[in-house]
Amino acid sequence: MNSLQGKKILLAMSGGIAAFKVAELARSLIQEGAEVQVAMSEAATHFMTPVTMQALTGKPVYVSQWDARIPNNMAHIELSRQADVILIAPASADLMAKISLGLADDLISTICLAKECPLIVVPAMNKQMWDNPATQRNVAQLDKDGVTVLGPTSGSQACGENGMGRMLEAHQILEGVISFFQEKVLKGKKVLITAGPTYEAIDPVRGITNKSSGKMGFALAQAALEAGAEVHLIAGPCHLNTPLEFTGKIQRTNVTSAKEMHSAVMSDLTADVFFSVAAVADWHVKNASAQKIKKEVAGSNTPTLEFELNPDILASVAESAAKNKKPYCVGFAAETNDLERHAQEKRIKKNIPMLVANIGPDTFGLDENELLVIEESSSQRFEKADKLHLSRQLIRLISKKI
Repeated sequence: MNSLQGKKILLAMSGGIAAFKVAELARSLIQEGAEVQVAMSEAATHFMTPVTMQALTGKPVYVSQWDARIPNNMAHIELSRQADVILIAPASADLMAKISLGLADDLISTICLAKECPLIVVPAMNKQMWDNPATQRNVAQLDKDGVTVLGPTSGSQACGENGMGRMLEAHQILEGVISFFQEKVLKGKKVLITAGPTYEAIDPVRGITNKSSGKMGFALAQAALEAGAEVHLIAGPCHLNTPLEFTGKIQRTNVTSAKEMHSAVMSDLTADVFFSVAAVADWHVKNASAQKIKKEVAGSNTPTLEFELNPDILASVAESAAKNKKPYCVGFAAETNDLERHAQEKRIKKNIPMLVANIGPDTFGLDENELLVIEESSSQRFEKADKLHLSRQLIRLISKKI
């Protein structure tokens, strides 16, 4: 499924060495279904040629505001009127300053002043330029004016220095653009999510865990961010990147055991929605050893492990929600048989309004899934799709409940 199908994007480039990343960005946008029209400042042509961008997009590239190929010679008007969004990448410190002050002395800055569509800027500059108080004032003004700013990030720079100001990678910008177009059904809301497995120690080098990859929980975190929410993601041991981290609207807390996850969740119950996606161990090892259990010490006898129940995270949050009217609790279940019956029983036992059950005996680690959403008096099936698509469906459904 192409997330940008039918979207018209005016990709405007200002001068900067990060312009080389825009070639990949343009192709990625097109592969997601977008129609991309490129405009470049004169400075940008010193880093990337208009011929290259034309070859990548299949459209003529505009550089001059006096371009006679536009019938009325008003490129700054015509180009912006045809776009669903203007995306400036790279956005230099100079161009950001012009936009924040309403200056217009070339094609790109004039387009931004005459626009009727939303504007996204992707900063790229040396760390001193980014940290300069003037640049920070300009960024604050752009934010106040409703401009979406993606990035920058910290890293090595072309000048040989290291710090903030590095432009996001093409795939991150693509994620930001796709996120921009998602309906903001959870704007102003807070979402708490648990994801991944937990790990219960037997000794310092051994433990009990499960096959959860964390993919569903992380996909839900991304979908909630796309919908405008602030997200607190509490993750068990997994190796997934924090979704849309560059937005600054996601907090990630890494935990190991079920007790640690319970503590992290219960210390943040201000959320409007709680997704209990993590595959939390029901028991921990009561007699875990402080030292590695040596086979020579145990001899021929198998070590005896004593188990003790872990705190029930979902039930604890549901109990709090019953008193405080929030968060709206959504549980997840992975069952191997009698899916709907077991899922409904779990929903009732946990005293929550909604439970999402995985359809299939083993969905751990897969990129696609099929879900059964169970409520008190109804159930609905989400057909097989990638987990981000399913998460977006769930977020839209939840938004109607709260």
